[in-house]
Amino acid sequence: MRSGVIAQKLGMTRIFSDAGEHIPVTVLKMDHCQVVAQRTEEKNGYTALQLGVGTVKVKNVSKGQRGHFAVAKVEPKRKLAEFRVDAKNLIEVGAEITAEHFIPGQLVDVTGTAIGKGFAGAMKRWNFGGLRATHGVSVSHRSHGSTGNRQDPGKVFKNKKMAGHLGDDRVTTQNIKVVKVDAARGLIMVRGAVPGSKGGWVLVRDAIKHPIHKDAPKPGAIRKPAEHHAGAEAVQS
Repeated sequence: MRSGVIAQKLGMTRIFSDAGEHIPVTVLKMDHCQVVAQRTEEKNGYTALQLGVGTVKVKNVSKGQRGHFAVAKVEPKRKLAEFRVDAKNLIEVGAEITAEHFIPGQLVDVTGTAIGKGFAGAMKRWNFGGLRATHGVSVSHRSHGSTGNRQDPGKVFKNKKMAGHLGDDRVTTQNIKVVKVDAARGLIMVRGAVPGSKGGWVLVRDAIKHPIHKDAPKPGAIRKPAEHHAGAEAVQS
């Protein structure tokens, strides 16, 4: 099991294949996705990697988090997430995972927070058919109708589908194909839509229901801390 990555949803566009096929894609951007901490079986009882992405002002970080980032020797991150991995796929703290972590053609699972819709009726929330448009029905055409029976059982059962809050839930879309990877800009383009709004953070992992792509790098496509600092110094100079 390899580590996943944290990416930011930029929006949707389309690209064309060599055969002229039109492919709708969602563009995901990896913004300096670095390993912030390791979780080991001996110390924590499980094996995982904690990753961080984005940048945030130090004044907006709590004192405890400042110490956490200082120990890892990385800049404060806007978003943190953990990914379970095998012990052999642990990556050193401070290393940056690049977009080449995923291979075009492989399948991934994308987890995000769905767009909140607020309070919604039964037709929008559960796809109910609504009441009849005639035979005495007035005003209540979009209501959900009867919610229980008569004297027996004399109550509404739990989990009855009714009007209520819609969206703003953690949603995972499985088996999405990676269409293209732009390592230079840190972009991953996946076929179709993924949960969340523009600018939202999503977690991208290898598909759990399919074997890992044979060309996928293990433990991952990484840039060592020394290489990362050297690149930053070159940019500054």
